[in-house]
Amino acid sequence: MEKLEHLKSAVAALSEISENEKNGFINLVSRYLSGEAQHIEWSKIQTPTDEVVVPYDTLSPSPDDPAETKKLLDKLVVLKLNGGLGTTMGCTGPKSVIEVRNGLTFLDLIVIQIENLNSKYGCNVPLVLMNSFNTHDDTLKIVDKYSNSNIEIHTFNQSQYPRLVVEDFAPLPSKGQHGKDGWYPPGHGDVFPSLMNSGKLDAFLSQGKEYVFVANSDNLGAIVDLKILNHLVQNKNEYCMEVTPKTLADVKGGTLISYEGKVQLLEIAQVPDEHVNEFKSIEKFKIFNTNNLWVNLNAIKRLVEADELKMEIIPNPKEVNGIKVLQLETAAGAAIRFFDHAIGINVPRSRFLPVKATSDLLLVQSDLYTLVDGFVIRNKDRANPTNPSIELGPEFKKVGNFLSRFKSIPSIIGLDSLKVTGDVWFGAGIVLKGKVSIAAKPGVKLEIPDGAVIENKEINGPEDI
Repeated sequence: MEKLEHLKSAVAALSEISENEKNGFINLVSRYLSGEAQHIEWSKIQTPTDEVVVPYDTLSPSPDDPAETKKLLDKLVVLKLNGGLGTTMGCTGPKSVIEVRNGLTFLDLIVIQIENLNSKYGCNVPLVLMNSFNTHDDTLKIVDKYSNSNIEIHTFNQSQYPRLVVEDFAPLPSKGQHGKDGWYPPGHGDVFPSLMNSGKLDAFLSQGKEYVFVANSDNLGAIVDLKILNHLVQNKNEYCMEVTPKTLADVKGGTLISYEGKVQLLEIAQVPDEHVNEFKSIEKFKIFNTNNLWVNLNAIKRLVEADELKMEIIPNPKEVNGIKVLQLETAAGAAIRFFDHAIGINVPRSRFLPVKATSDLLLVQSDLYTLVDGFVIRNKDRANPTNPSIELGPEFKKVGNFLSRFKSIPSIIGLDSLKVTGDVWFGAGIVLKGKVSIAAKPGVKLEIPDGAVIENKEINGPEDI
């Protein structure tokens, strides 16, 4: 373990990070080097029963009495994972400040939702943002604009770990790479130790808080659900993962299994090659992880203090300025097997509405959804429970380009699928129905006129409209 000794002394000399971060990092690397990864025996995997993955419809209704509801909500903290940048969508700064609808950002919607809860029930549900060093400074400036709201907003930083140079296992920053490129945030599994190290966990416990609802800041469906919270409090479940039925678009998502008497997350990376197709099948593994997680705060404290949260390590190889580096990460969902009475709840698809690309933005800004009190609600006029599949070419990848190519967002209530390639521009008041494919010829600008109604058509030029 000479590698580790060298690394320890190099890391000790890094002045940018705390002792907690240094220890956490060395811990992660030594677990990685010892190759202690849990080996999954395929034949031992069982489909979880309804006791373990509870159907949402079977949950008891939440209390009718507003005073009881207030009591319930006063046990809750809402935490959004806010470490991601909007780079894939061509935006600088935190992804959570991209405008989603009516000029409101992800963060605006989250704040409006919690404000409404707090004023409706007279409770005090705080919002906590876990930032990374990439989003921290920007987020502090942005949060300032909510200072007059009736909601306490807390921020803390997740850990900052040095990237590892593959060649000699040295930390990249000690090779003179002192900028942001030398570092990485180690995945959202880090939420538990970081919440504890920030002092926030103890502060919330002293206020009588019991549960944290953790979700990605870009999942518009991750709203506070009283039925779920009530169920966890009544049944003393320390951990709950919201899962939802897989569609063909979700075949790569992690799934819950029963394994040696415990419920645990199975990710595609853990699946032996010969079983990958089976893993992707919707028949055997019917559900996937939404990354909406409800976790008991006392349990987090107990497990972090005992250093028992040893989640599967996800090695993520990257290249920085031509140097091959490794970043070791963990996922919060994988922690499920360390908590007592952990369950999944099989929730409606409406609780999973992530915006990962401009094609998702098209859905959310269209007439398929409306915005009520900060909640994005699906239009009842669409009969089909699944959303249309939307593929936009690279011309639409950045939010700015996407917005400029639509004079207004088309009506898509009756749309099954849309594929757009090339230099296409949309007028106002367009209606798309059925299966629509629009492909501009290379080097030719194709404009779809105002008010066009396009149903089950392939369009390759103005003559096809």
